[in-house]
Amino acid sequence: MKLKPGIKIAISGKSGCGNSTVSRLTAERLGLRMINYTFHTVAEERGIDFHTLCKLAETDPQWDLLVDTRQVELAREGNCVLGSRLAVWLLNDADLKIFLDAPLLVRAQRIHKREGGDFETVLRQTRERDERDHARFLKLYKIDNNHYQFVDLVIDTTELTPEQVVDRIVERALKIPWNGHDETLTKDT
Repeated sequence: MKLKPGIKIAISGKSGCGNSTVSRLTAERLGLRMINYTFHTVAEERGIDFHTLCKLAETDPQWDLLVDTRQVELAREGNCVLGSRLAVWLLNDADLKIFLDAPLLVRAQRIHKREGGDFETVLRQTRERDERDHARFLKLYKIDNNHYQFVDLVIDTTELTPEQVVDRIVERALKIPWNGHDETLTKDT
């Protein structure tokens, strides 16, 4: 099977679900552009501490709007994977919408392994970030990021390697109909 020309894949999930890794690996495997323009990107570009930027974004919507607008602009060109917290909501014309899920404790363990520090602090920061993000997304866009049942595929990443997650996404992406190909897709969880 061939990949639909101009395909746009949107991958979302909360912090620690494997969003960045899975998006990058999916793009590599399918030969697509990877779009992962995030607060981390802005913090690096502007020389701002990531956690400071997150705090600024709580009271100043310009940061979310900057990131979200830029992501969608880049993704509209097609042949890409957009990995972001809100990709599945903001990229309305995505051909495939994926939500990565994992419990808070698992996500905090992954972040702790990646970034180090005191685990209890990481757990608290992850919980607080979830709460802040949820409130911000509701306020800015009226998006409840706890409700993602509309996506094409929900993947619980708890017991899966990033490669296993990518396998599921690639399998699904190759089934997207185009140019007269008429495979029937149904929503999975």
